[in-house]
Amino acid sequence: MAIIFFFIDGIGIGKRGKENPFSNRPYSSLQRLSEADFLDETAQPISKERLVFKGLDACLDVEGLPQSGTGQTALFTGINASQHLGKHFGPFPHSGIKPFLKKDSIFHKCIESDLRPAFLNAYPPIFFERSKARNRWSCTTLMAQSAGLQLLSTEDVRQGKAVTAEFFGDYWREKLGIVLPKRKGEDIAEIITDLAEEHDLILFEYYLTDKAGHDRDPDFAQDVLQRLDQVLLPLIDKLGRHTFILSSDHGNIENLSIKTHTRNPVPLFAFGPLAHHFNHAESILDVTPTILSALKAES
Repeated sequence: MAIIFFFIDGIGIGKRGKENPFSNRPYSSLQRLSEADFLDETAQPISKERLVFKGLDACLDVEGLPQSGTGQTALFTGINASQHLGKHFGPFPHSGIKPFLKKDSIFHKCIESDLRPAFLNAYPPIFFERSKARNRWSCTTLMAQSAGLQLLSTEDVRQGKAVTAEFFGDYWREKLGIVLPKRKGEDIAEIITDLAEEHDLILFEYYLTDKAGHDRDPDFAQDVLQRLDQVLLPLIDKLGRHTFILSSDHGNIENLSIKTHTRNPVPLFAFGPLAHHFNHAESILDVTPTILSALKAES
């Protein structure tokens, strides 16, 4: 029984309107997870045995707009990184909070509890070249490497053991000239559920939602949300005994009238046999501790 955790960068629960791509068209997977037509302020919280949906606080009692570095550190460690620094900071982790990711992340805590974590994202050669040259790593890649998890690459994608950031590998084929198999949402869902049989926690990071929010491009926003929908719908159907979790670090894409992040609550979806453990989550600080306690309760 594993938890599959989708971290979707930069999505909040915002006001209904033409600037909110969640209000402009329905997404079947989000409709199932929220039992609402649209993921916006009109969606009501759900607290059931196998389905929890609510908004989480991402501001954490710190003024200003939440940022990725501190938000993701809070999400993946349960430590209020923004309060520790006295400000929100990003997009990369501040030197003052890197120790949290290097010692106290969800990956570290899993390993300390004899649980088996996996980081599903793969990275192309150019990512490794640039990151090593600058010694600049994102929150997820820093905590993964610090916990002894090897970052996955092109060959892992070809073998069906990893997933590219945009899911289907078309960005890598078109922009980087990397030869990869063509896969559909059903194929990605099968890769994930197969890996879940061998692990206790699967983490996947989807950053294109945040990029679309900054770009303020409605067509791009719709494309990245459709991609997510094409994977989530079959994944939900294939979960079986596993539990699916989705959350974010801050709002952004839900308001394309601005190019900055927002102070909106971020969604938490929990679907599956361990969902009820998340009924009491109130902020992004509660996500990692609840995942760990749920896994330990069932191990």
